[in-house]
Amino acid sequence: MIGSVLAATAKSMVGGGKGLLAMDDSIETCNTRFAAAEIPPTLEMRHAYRELIVTTPGLSEFIGGAILNDETIGQHAVDGTPFVKLLTDAKMVAGIKADAGVEDMPECPGEKRTSGLDGLRGRLMEYSRMGARFAKWRAVFAVAHSIPSRVCIEANVRALSRFALTSQELGLVPVLEPDVLMEGAHSLDRCFKVTQDVLRTLFRMLSVYQVILDSMLLMPSMVLPGSNCPIQESVDEVAEATVQCLLGAVPAEVPGIAFSSSGQPEELASARLNAMNLRFNSQLPWELTFSFARAVQTPALEIWQGDPLNAYRAQQSLYHRIRCNRAALRGEYTDAMESA
Repeated sequence: MIGSVLAATAKSMVGGGKGLLAMDDSIETCNTRFAAAEIPPTLEMRHAYRELIVTTPGLSEFIGGAILNDETIGQHAVDGTPFVKLLTDAKMVAGIKADAGVEDMPECPGEKRTSGLDGLRGRLMEYSRMGARFAKWRAVFAVAHSIPSRVCIEANVRALSRFALTSQELGLVPVLEPDVLMEGAHSLDRCFKVTQDVLRTLFRMLSVYQVILDSMLLMPSMVLPGSNCPIQESVDEVAEATVQCLLGAVPAEVPGIAFSSSGQPEELASARLNAMNLRFNSQLPWELTFSFARAVQTPALEIWQGDPLNAYRAQQSLYHRIRCNRAALRGEYTDAMESA
């Protein structure tokens, strides 16, 4: 019974041409972005910004689920309505970032492991009580000549698998984010090999832990050349590399793959997603969608600047970016949409 409910929830989050909205930035990350936009990094400002997002008119047309964080999931709108209720009343599924961030691996210089397994079951039970229906766990993999190491990959996919099993046992859909970082000078081909290795190792481990694949979602990064690589492949080349990598690593039972934007410029992220769906849609066994944060929120944040008088225009900007990504799911995104 639980499995069928989880499978239905997972499909509802990414079906019907919808994506996920990642608004789970840590307090530190959110404050850093506020500082760059000259917005006071305060609790009140973070609350106002997140209320601006969840009350954006028409959001549920294109969004099936929203990822909250520990601070946001307990917050209320100014009229007293919990953010979770605003989402669920609009037919969006509320979720939670469940990991506790990354920490250095002393045995693997330059590499990170994700913490948060201690006390995970209790936290997930509390988040479920607060209305969460899915939970996300992020693992990061830096790319260089000799990394990620086998030790780093194994440690992180084991944590992802333990998290996924615990989530399903408690009636939450696990969203697994193996994030192969864009920072560095690595080539597209090197990213392809690392990403495929990480994903194949992950699904082998999920099998060991007996995680139900049709009741989870995958949230990977696209296959991209490093941001400092002198060769930056075209939109179509990135799309082909990403799709071929996924076809070679992700089982067909997984209902959906929702890409993180991983720091890509918003228009480029939309164009790459569009190329994947335009060229390969008939070959894909899973929904291919988005779970963008910066790539939909950055323009809105720059417009808002902490001023309530700018809130409506900021919401219009957020709606526009999500609408562009919805078009990309249909292979209908064009440059003309940006100037419309």
